[in-house]
Amino acid sequence: MPSFIIHFAHYHEDFRLAELHALSELEGVRINYDRAKYSTESPILLVDIESVAKAEKLIRRAILIRSVSEYWGSGATYSELFAEVKKTPERWAEYMHRSFKFTVEGFGRSLTQKEKVAVIESFSFLGFQGPIRMKNPEMEFLVCEDYGESDLPVPPETPKMLWFGRMVGRGSRHLVDMFDVKKRKYLGNTTMDAELSLVMANQALARPGALVYDPFVGTGSFLLTCSYFGACSMGSDIDGRQIRGTAGFRKGVNGIRANLDQYNLSDRVLDTAVFDICRNPWRNGPLFDAIITDPPYGVRAGAKRLGRRNGTVPQNSFTIVDGVENHKRSDYYPPTVAYEMSDVISDLLDLAAEKLVVGGRLVYWLPTVTNEYEPKDIPLHPVLRLVSNSEQPFGSWSRRLITMEKIAELDRSEETDIQLAHKHNPAHKNFRDKYFNKFEPLDPSSTQ
Repeated sequence: MPSFIIHFAHYHEDFRLAELHALSELEGVRINYDRAKYSTESPILLVDIESVAKAEKLIRRAILIRSVSEYWGSGATYSELFAEVKKTPERWAEYMHRSFKFTVEGFGRSLTQKEKVAVIESFSFLGFQGPIRMKNPEMEFLVCEDYGESDLPVPPETPKMLWFGRMVGRGSRHLVDMFDVKKRKYLGNTTMDAELSLVMANQALARPGALVYDPFVGTGSFLLTCSYFGACSMGSDIDGRQIRGTAGFRKGVNGIRANLDQYNLSDRVLDTAVFDICRNPWRNGPLFDAIITDPPYGVRAGAKRLGRRNGTVPQNSFTIVDGVENHKRSDYYPPTVAYEMSDVISDLLDLAAEKLVVGGRLVYWLPTVTNEYEPKDIPLHPVLRLVSNSEQPFGSWSRRLITMEKIAELDRSEETDIQLAHKHNPAHKNFRDKYFNKFEPLDPSSTQ
């Protein structure tokens, strides 16, 4: 297979390969690369792909990939680079009379305009005779000088590696700006940022014909991104105020519906509902192609489930407020109790095991304490396969984007235990208490 230069955006480095593999599966494009040559400290990865058309298809909706280029050469010096490019002069003829432009980029060091011009002129041996067009050229060629990451106050003068190729496709990083939360009519204090929402939609394989569900929908970020990629989506939450827009930073704008109208996605979002996922109304059996969610873990909003600390008091459910039954008010919030994080995740996996179709994906965030985390903390389930585990660090704690795939139907006649993969307490247990205790050791009696 021919080789191509994948040019990553240098953001969320731990998420890049997970998205690349998701796109490979989503688009049906085979890829091959040397895993040992991938580095989070470089934006470049050389990948074998079947054809130019397949390479363009692979990254057309990528968020963490800037571009893909047909590989023409590389080297530690320009002499080495030129020598490799000159090995295949037969490929130059096709572009000899077409309009073109060169894009010269530096990673780890900013290049002056004078330096860029000098680099472009050094490729004069190619002999292109077509007009140079800075806008909408027929051909675009990429030169990347990779100096690597450095903590030095003065960047190195010599690049570690030079790359050259013909650009054949770009990712969809413009969507990060398009879905910027600051531009939305409605948002709340738990609204997920646009870039990660889009990455999650890719890892969930959101696509036309798929049905995607968010059981902790909040202000609906994932409904927007999954539906933009063609999926039908729906969401639920125990707190209907977030859905209706009677809570959040921007009230009185019709809640989630305002964002759906803003992005013209109302026809793809089937509905939202208010209920506790522990008491969900879904029919038995598989329903969804993907479940994608950010469970409330207590940093900005704690997880809740239906209940009262003092038990059920029936008369409290029929309180009249200003002449209206309390549960019918637009600002109604049902009685709830705390929902411990490890229980939330356990119930989420149980929901996915039952409600996902075989081949469907569960994509969710898992908070962990940095110094306590172990790989065995990731909850497992007999019918769910771990696909990827990507970390977003925040110092003393981090959150991990977990992607799982359903590999078999759930057999309820067989007793299953979601936590059977481990018998210890995972780093996300009692996460809210640990967070507000600044990750100091907890008094065991306080977590009972």
